Amino acid sequence: MKQTLPVRRALLGAAAILLMQHGAAAWAGAPASEAMPVAGSRPSLDSLTPQPAGASPRADIVDDQATLGATQGDVATLMQLIHDQQLVEMRTTYNASYGASLFFYPPEMTYYIVLFQDKHFWRVIRSQDETRAEAIYANFAQQTQRLSDVEIRRTQLEAQKAFIERVIAINEDRARRLQADLDVARTQQARVDDYQRQMQVDARALNAQKVQAQVQLRTLQNQVDQLQRETELGLPGSRR
Repeated sequence: MKQTLPVRRALLGAAAILLMQHGAAAWAGAPASEAMPVAGSRPSLDSLTPQPAGASPRADIVDDQATLGATQGDVATLMQLIHDQQLVEMRTTYNASYGASLFFYPPEMTYYIVLFQDKHFWRVIRSQDETRAEAIYANFAQQTQRLSDVEIRRTQLEAQKAFIERVIAINEDRARRLQADLDVARTQQARVDDYQRQMQVDARALNAQKVQAQVQLRTLQNQVDQLQRETELGLPGSRR
C-alpha cells in the first residue's frame, strides 16, 4: 500500500530517532575511551566479528570469533547468528574499506543492519520493520560512500606519487646513462684533440725536414753534376 508523503516523512523521522537510540545501545557496553571512531579511523578491535564456517553471510566482512563472549547486546546476538549461519545476507555495499550489510533472520522476521570498516563491525541495528531496515541500510550505505572519499583520494594520491617516483627513477637512470656516455665522448674528444695537435706538430716538423732534405738534395745534385762534368772534360760528347 502506498504511503502519503507526510506519513513517509514521519516514518523516516522516527527511523532516524530509533537509529540513534539503537546505535547508542549497541555501544553501551564499551568504555568511554572506546567511543565510536571518527571518520576514516580504524574501529576498536573489540568490535571484531566471528569468522563463519560457510559462505553465507559473506566471509570477508567478519574475521574474529575470539571477541564473541566480550560483546554485548545486538552485536553479540548478530555475532552468534553469523557463527551459527542463521542469517541471510540481503544487501551489502562496499566503498573502499567501509561497508554496510543488511541481514535477515527468518525465524524472527528480524533484520540486522551493519556498518563496518576494514572488516570490523562498527554499528549493528536490529529491526522487524522492513521499511525502517531498508532506510537504515541506505543511510549506512551513504555513510560508507562519504567516509571512503578521503581513503579513495589517499589511494589515488599514493598511486600517483608512486608513479611519479617510478618515472623519476627511470629518468634518473637515463640521465646517468647519458652522463656516462657524455663523459666517454668528452674523454675521447680530448684524446682526439691531443692526437690532432700532435699530428699537426709532427706534420710541421716533417715538412721542415722535407724542405731541408730537398735543399740538400739539390745541393748534392749540383755537386754531382759538377763532378760529372769535370770527370768527362775533354771527352767526346761531354757536357760543358
